[in-house]
Amino acid sequence: MRTFGNSEKKEIPVIDSAWRTIIENPNLGKFDGGEQQEPVDFAIWQAANGMWQLWSCIRKANCGGMTRLFYRWESANLMKEMWESTGIVMQADPKFGEREGGLQAPYVLRIGNLYYMFYGGWDAICLATSKDGITFKRRLNASGQSTIFSNGKDSNPRDPMVIQVDHYWYCYYTSNEGRDYCRTSEDMAEWSKSRVVAFAGQAGRVKSSAECPFIVTRGPYYYLFRTQHYRDNPQTSVYRSEDPMDFGINNDKYFVCSLPVAAPEIVLYEEQYYIAALLPNLKGIRIAELKWVQE
Repeated sequence: MRTFGNSEKKEIPVIDSAWRTIIENPNLGKFDGGEQQEPVDFAIWQAANGMWQLWSCIRKANCGGMTRLFYRWESANLMKEMWESTGIVMQADPKFGEREGGLQAPYVLRIGNLYYMFYGGWDAICLATSKDGITFKRRLNASGQSTIFSNGKDSNPRDPMVIQVDHYWYCYYTSNEGRDYCRTSEDMAEWSKSRVVAFAGQAGRVKSSAECPFIVTRGPYYYLFRTQHYRDNPQTSVYRSEDPMDFGINNDKYFVCSLPVAAPEIVLYEEQYYIAALLPNLKGIRIAELKWVQE
């Protein structure tokens, strides 16, 4: 999966096709939460065998603790309706530093022959790896934990997304303070201190004002997608900046548009962009084509 392009122009993203529903609320068996259950923040990537993978955080499940776990679907075709359901793939394990039932928002990228999955463990951002892009194993630190960094007590760091800038990895994420943050690393083991990269402005300054940060790089510009509203009336604000560490603090100088989506994932495949997002009723995930138009 690639999330970059080569345009030197100032552009805005536009949804360019009808939506297709690719997954719906799954049956979790003994962990099923019934009508209240919701598939929310998710990741999409292509495994080594060419099959597209989708892992979603299912919340309000009957699994105890914070009621969340990961569920997996796959498809040979990115735009196929109703991907094949494969089942529960991961649950939180407190012995690795994760809160019970606290798995949140996976993000996967491939580096060489290894897949890296960043995810929330409720109290920290965590990391797992895979050789085939299907079966993941927690990458443990010297203390035997899957955690790579936290953001302070009760901050609930979540929604990690990672890009490479020069020789550094930039991990964007949010927390209960309603800000988007970034930390950098050369080796994905030691991370810099947290820095706020986006806060307030028209998106607001409440707990949910900066959900699901996602970065797309096009030419010299970095585009930040950040969600404010999930259910019924979804909203994601988009910002454009030449500095990957500054998308506006208490101002809207980098704001370019809003999209009627929540928790978007942007995929670039065979020179076509796609946008996947939650259904407005939070009972599934949908996908559409995305294009970029000159401002």
